[in-house]
Amino acid sequence: MDLNSASSVVLQVLTQATSQDTAVLKPAEEQLKQWETQPGFYSVLLNIFTNHTLDINVRWLAVLYFKHGIDRYWRRVAPHALSEEEKSTLRAGLITNFNEPINQIATQIAVLIAKVARLDCPRQWPELIPTLVESVKVQDDLRQHRALLTFYHVTKTLASKRLAADRKLFYDLASGIYNFACSLWNHHTDTFLQQVSSAGNEAAVLSSLERTLLSLKVLRKLTVNGFVEPHKNMEVMGFLHGIFERLKQFLECSRSIGTDNVCRDRLEKTIILFTKVLLDFLDQHPISFTPLIQRSLEFSVSYVFTEVGEGVTFERFIVQCMNLIKMIVKNYAYKPSKNFEDSSPETLEAHKIKMAFFTYPTLTEICRRLVSHYFLLTEEELTMWEEDPEGFTVEETGGDSWKYSLRPCTEVLFIDIFHEYNQTLTPVLLEMMQTLEGPTNVEDMNALLIKDAVYNAVGLAAFELFDSVDFDQWFKTQLLPELQVSHNRYKPLRRRVIWLIGQWISVKFKSDLRPMLYEAICNLLQDQDLVVRIETATTLKLTVDDFEFRTDQFLPYLETMFTLLFQLLQQVTECDTKMHVLHVLSCVIERVNVQIRPYVGCLVQYLPLLWKQSEEHNMLRCAILTTLIHLVQGLGADSKNLYPFLLPVIQLSTDVSQPPHVYLLEDGLELWLVTLENSPCVTPELLRIFQNMSPLLELPSSCLANELSSENLRTCFKIINGYIFLSSTEFLQTYAAGLCQSFYELLPEITTEGQVQVLKVVENALKVNPVFGPQMFQRILPYVFRGVIEGERYPVVMSIYLAVMGRVLLQNTSFFSSLLNEMGHEFNQEMDQLLGNVIEMWVDRMDNITQPERKKLSALALLSLLPSDNSVIQDKFCGIINISVEALHDVMTEDPETRTYKDCMLMSHHDEPKVTEDEEPPTEQDKRKKMLALKDPVHTVSLQQFIYEKLKAQQEILGEQGFQSLMETVDTEIVTQLQEFLQGF
Repeated sequence: MDLNSASSVVLQVLTQATSQDTAVLKPAEEQLKQWETQPGFYSVLLNIFTNHTLDINVRWLAVLYFKHGIDRYWRRVAPHALSEEEKSTLRAGLITNFNEPINQIATQIAVLIAKVARLDCPRQWPELIPTLVESVKVQDDLRQHRALLTFYHVTKTLASKRLAADRKLFYDLASGIYNFACSLWNHHTDTFLQQVSSAGNEAAVLSSLERTLLSLKVLRKLTVNGFVEPHKNMEVMGFLHGIFERLKQFLECSRSIGTDNVCRDRLEKTIILFTKVLLDFLDQHPISFTPLIQRSLEFSVSYVFTEVGEGVTFERFIVQCMNLIKMIVKNYAYKPSKNFEDSSPETLEAHKIKMAFFTYPTLTEICRRLVSHYFLLTEEELTMWEEDPEGFTVEETGGDSWKYSLRPCTEVLFIDIFHEYNQTLTPVLLEMMQTLEGPTNVEDMNALLIKDAVYNAVGLAAFELFDSVDFDQWFKTQLLPELQVSHNRYKPLRRRVIWLIGQWISVKFKSDLRPMLYEAICNLLQDQDLVVRIETATTLKLTVDDFEFRTDQFLPYLETMFTLLFQLLQQVTECDTKMHVLHVLSCVIERVNVQIRPYVGCLVQYLPLLWKQSEEHNMLRCAILTTLIHLVQGLGADSKNLYPFLLPVIQLSTDVSQPPHVYLLEDGLELWLVTLENSPCVTPELLRIFQNMSPLLELPSSCLANELSSENLRTCFKIINGYIFLSSTEFLQTYAAGLCQSFYELLPEITTEGQVQVLKVVENALKVNPVFGPQMFQRILPYVFRGVIEGERYPVVMSIYLAVMGRVLLQNTSFFSSLLNEMGHEFNQEMDQLLGNVIEMWVDRMDNITQPERKKLSALALLSLLPSDNSVIQDKFCGIINISVEALHDVMTEDPETRTYKDCMLMSHHDEPKVTEDEEPPTEQDKRKKMLALKDPVHTVSLQQFIYEKLKAQQEILGEQGFQSLMETVDTEIVTQLQEFLQGF
């Protein structure tokens, strides 16, 4: 591409590509795409975006196309890679002038230079860093800023490389420029502080602060990522020790700078960046950080827990300081082994510094300050409680800003410090509890908030206080009476107390007290305050989720609680809150199971409306699906009444052509499965949904190995089995051909686990429908036959192969003969010879079968070949008897009184197991499996008797002498065991 002739053409097309008219825009984009691989195209783009007289939008687009080109075509091995000559020209052009006037474009140019540096610096671009170093020294403000911006992005990008060779290059770079970077930062910092103290104009102050911020960003990357043992570098440690003094200076500057301007925002960002340097360094180099532990703790504690910070600190800074304290307290590098002698000197030194700092007075002050100052509900929070109660509960339980919010940060710090120093802090917290015994005056709002804060601390420290608080007694004498105070001003305490009980439920709460708690929960779910009701619902969930939950204690309160929870679900309007209440309802339904049936009518009627309202809220729909799963399980066969709503929900959730399936598929599949398991009979609509299954099985071959081991696909196979058990004939007639084709394509591609999943479906089809099953899966059976003949090496796969073969041989002899004939042609063997090979492999690989049911099936199948005068079968008679005796050992139990044996696999209609209170009642599918078992030869034919009859028939064919000769081919020990099992016949 000739630069001179091409520039005007490319410029014109770029201009068209900024158009709002799609008729102009689309052809321009297509043309630019074609030019991406043309030599010289990126040189033209460079000329365009560095020409400041052109339209900003055109230049912006040119930068973006250039940046995307680096990703696609800069590497030597890339298809259509740029030539080395053009890349050399481009590199030189990129760092010729740092004078871009538009901030957004300047940032993009800095980023694309960094992208090139990641690939080429320093080997192909040795002049980059020296050029940047020289450029940040110039006096021109714009050029200096742009060079510094680029310097930061290049440093950031090079610091992110992780290969050993790249790390070594960055270490060399860091040691070479660190001194300069420190000098640069100190210069800009001093300039900024001087301008603030002399009340310089705002533009100049902001300009200096921008340079201070950028140079500090460079130093952060060099300090954290540029040294293997940074504590051995005096410049690094000097910079880090100097951070605390600089932080004090910047915090003091905040008194001089207004609260609502750009400069204030940049100042706070710079202060936060100082703390990030310390936090990152502590995270990456905990041992090197040891000399900074004392200073970091002194600084953070003084600004956060004393008056020093008043008037200068702000929320994000306090959060960062608390994070610094927390990381030092929790750091494993600072915790000695139980045997001190096994600890490194560095660890012992750090531990010694921590112990010297965290004295009793310091810990006490931190604990009291956290509880009495930071745990107090603020005016803003109380206002939010009144004006937006649902928003308040979401914020309290961890909204999007949770990571940087002050309240959760203080609570996490309290938990970590209390855990680390619980012996010191437990008496402090117990003393605070004792001072608050009895009711609190509702007119004293401060006293109410103090008690709320202390109760918060007692809840957070529940596990640590296990041996120190008689919670059961405290619940009866203090907490329960407080829940009964109905005054509006007492609502923070009602909400806190029920939360507190929820924290202690799994720690220490006597089972006998549960009814008293359930009574209190029923009352609080009728509270006038919405926040109290939502918190009560949370505690109810924790209670029914608990290991010691007893259904009999809960049932008297079930109707009231369920009704009140349903009313709460209708009242709340936010998605997050509705999801939360739905999860509580789901949990209750899951725990009481069938006992829920009388009370779910209102919920069943409401869910379709909620589903419709939540069309744009997929996470709420996931919660509805979870609720439906538990509802169906609780309703059992009665869930059929939900089908008008339930089946369209399953249809949408599992349809991969519908965008919501990305969110809904996992829960939708689970709902589909439980619906089948609890369905009393198949319906046309339920059968029709199976059309969604085919796309789920038609996965790209590259995904199969991973996808077939996923939980979703395992659920898919359970669903297929569910249909087979529910309505084998109708289902298989409709879908077997498609399933067989899918399976046929899948089997050669998938993992062993995937093969087992597929063949279990085939096995179940043969079990349920032995006449038509083999015909419907006719294409699969040769694959299985080959696996047996060739001696499949994976035992679990061979086991399922033999189970499938056993079903066909035992229950559909004519189909087995036709299969044998077909495979004889394929292997170019006579049928008898092939049968002999099958029996031989079967006997040889019998140890692959571990399930007693399948062992018995194999024995029955091979015995079904008897009686026979076929020489091949007689030749394998010994192996057949060996398998049969092995199976007898697995399935026979001895009656100690009569000394006779009985087949323990046999089942009858009278063998209905009793369901205990703790067990879930059998599903409709469980009942179907039981009925199927009552027709299955494995459970209806006595192996003992079957062997006897087959041997007797064989004896009749051969005569006594011939039979005796045949029996002599069997090991005498096996014959003895067989005779023992057949006593009485």
